[in-house]
Amino acid sequence: NPYLATSSLNQPKIIIYDIYERKKEMRDYLDFVFPLKEIQLAINETSNKKDNLDKNVLKTISKLQSEYNKLEKKIFKLLTPIQILQLARHPNRPHSITFIDHIFTDFQSVHGNRTGADCPTTITGIGYLDDYPIMVIAQEKGFELEDRIRNNFGMMSPSGYQKAQRAMKLAEKFQIPIITLIDTPGAYPGIKAEEDNQSGAIAENLKLMAELKTPIINCIIGEGCSGGALGIGMGDYTYMLQYASFSVISPEGCASILWKTAEKKDLAAKEMKLCATDLIKLNLIDEIIEEGLGGAHQNPIDTFKNLKKKLLKTVAASLKIKKENLLKNRFDKLMLNHLHE
Repeated sequence: NPYLATSSLNQPKIIIYDIYERKKEMRDYLDFVFPLKEIQLAINETSNKKDNLDKNVLKTISKLQSEYNKLEKKIFKLLTPIQILQLARHPNRPHSITFIDHIFTDFQSVHGNRTGADCPTTITGIGYLDDYPIMVIAQEKGFELEDRIRNNFGMMSPSGYQKAQRAMKLAEKFQIPIITLIDTPGAYPGIKAEEDNQSGAIAENLKLMAELKTPIINCIIGEGCSGGALGIGMGDYTYMLQYASFSVISPEGCASILWKTAEKKDLAAKEMKLCATDLIKLNLIDEIIEEGLGGAHQNPIDTFKNLKKKLLKTVAASLKIKKENLLKNRFDKLMLNHLHE
């Protein structure tokens, strides 16, 4: 399924995620969906025959497709937490820039933290959600290896949190709702980040978001991990894509601490309750946004539509809430979550 990446951010115009038609991309099959590969290859080979309009050939294709659909439904019905995390980390999963391009219009980036730095991982800017002006704050991992290295693989630096803080204050000044797109393995752990007070930058954001007098809507679209996610993840509403993850640490990190080996990551993922279905039961998120069978990388357009529909409804409702009630509701929401632990 081809879909556009945002041109306003100087990214490639068209990105094609058709992993079935190119054998060199078979590495993008996750281990638990690998059985689908052989069926899809058989479908492709049959479809490429010269007599592909022959009734027998069409019947074969139909039979193979039916087999594929049944197996896919069976696989996705029995996903484990670690498999859902693999989907959240999938290299072909839509990134923040593609969500921005499909959900918002007239997006204009805001750069810099006003002290001479501009974290490339952090995208901030103003756009329109239909007729509503919105401040967008997002984390971008990058598509190609060069982009991923430049973006620290989606890990924000202190300047990124300061950049987000600048955007939040701007949104409050003009009474614009804030929508955050969260997709990170954590805050950047480098020496320079620590020297620049990484934890302090995140703490300042948490303090600001707790008292900001404008609606804040958080969307976990991929991997939401640790303080790196929480640094732009406190607000009035928290939505999570069906196959995203949200946790205080990675399963690999948790397993290394508890059992001294990352090999127990499957057990750690299960105990950590990092999936949307677990988190909504714990009252830590407000709603699960469906991605469709196969995940967002297989059904990107449906995913964009589902999230946009929810955001429109939420923005319209949140703008009717008085400022004093907005802060009270936010405080009650956070404190009730804390008391329920």
